[in-house]
Amino acid sequence: MRHTKWLSAIGVPSLLLATVLSGCGNDNGKEETQSGKTEIVLSGWGGNPTEKKLLNEVLSDFEKEHPHIDVKLNTISDQYMDVLKTRLIGGTAADVFYLDAFEAPALIETGAVEPLNKYVTKEFDLADFEKPMLDAFKEGEKLYGLPKDYSTLALFYNKKMFKEAGIKEPPKTWEEMEVIAKKLTDQKKQVYGLGMLPQIERMYYMAESQDGQVITDGRATFADNKVVDAIQPIVDMHVKDKTAATPSEVGAGQSAGEMFGRGNAAMVMEGNWNIPFLEDTFPELDYGTAELPTVNGKKGTMSFAVGYAMNAESEHKKESWELIEYLTGKEGMKKWTSKGFALPTRKSVATELGFDQDELRGPLVSGAEYATVWQDGPTLPIVMNNFNNQFLSAYLGDRPLKEALNDAEKQANREIKVTE
Repeated sequence: MRHTKWLSAIGVPSLLLATVLSGCGNDNGKEETQSGKTEIVLSGWGGNPTEKKLLNEVLSDFEKEHPHIDVKLNTISDQYMDVLKTRLIGGTAADVFYLDAFEAPALIETGAVEPLNKYVTKEFDLADFEKPMLDAFKEGEKLYGLPKDYSTLALFYNKKMFKEAGIKEPPKTWEEMEVIAKKLTDQKKQVYGLGMLPQIERMYYMAESQDGQVITDGRATFADNKVVDAIQPIVDMHVKDKTAATPSEVGAGQSAGEMFGRGNAAMVMEGNWNIPFLEDTFPELDYGTAELPTVNGKKGTMSFAVGYAMNAESEHKKESWELIEYLTGKEGMKKWTSKGFALPTRKSVATELGFDQDELRGPLVSGAEYATVWQDGPTLPIVMNNFNNQFLSAYLGDRPLKEALNDAEKQANREIKVTE
């Protein structure tokens, strides 16, 4: 493997790098089977107990249908990408691993991910996948991963608050949301019309709604007036109208879902993960979901996708593909997403499970076809960090948005230049 390129490209922290240079050993737990079966290792991060149970059931079903293969599940509970990158450098990574769409471009660039085009057959039916999620794992015409699940953002709204204020339906445009947010805000009670996380990952689709670009040819360009004008209304709701607030401002930590569940926000823009959270934590809450309000006359939302990828240095690529094919096939995906913890990336599975018609999940599924995937090339992590660091000062009213983003853009591009 190209160790020199790896060390410059992915920035493994010094502690983990020391582990690599001193010899990683077989830290992904690979073992030779004594039964003549081929063992392949699948690495992923942890989930809640129900999700873990579902995945183990799916893997058990796979092994029954593929008796020549044993799958060993290796859970990386903390610093997932750092550990994965370390193992890839050391030659001890799993055969198949979870890959977040956000991280995909940088990892693909290193050559560590196996292209899947030659494995995919017509019968596998790539057209069945939601296109934005499938495209997230492509580089040109090459396919480097298959999306296992995703979530878009939807508008969660408190039905009781809406009814008491005489509001009959959720807003369809951003302008309508601004008006409704004013009606629902009661600062004395710490109730705000909109609970908002001031992060680029939540507003990327808005930032580009006036045809500006957050990133252009790998460089940060988010200080462009088109981007600034597009997201200025978010700042204005907080600074001028005082109808929006962050979770931390009402003692809800960094969780917009908690802010919503506690009644400190009448509306929040959250993903599918918020549904089981609210069911478990605030079971009496009467709420609904809707597609996000249009911005500049356009529908938009974000999508956060995770895929299965194959280690380019796996010694068992045929068997690794069999696992990926099963997990992202209709049968495996149906079981994995059946409880609603994640949304299926295959349209046919979403329909079969009824998620497209589900009262709460329907708006999330509807947004899939026009969603902006949280991904924009290998420099996005640098762009995100600098944008978020400076945007917060504007959101809090400490400085003008244009000024804050100018400083953030300059710093981001200095850091990008260093990595080249």
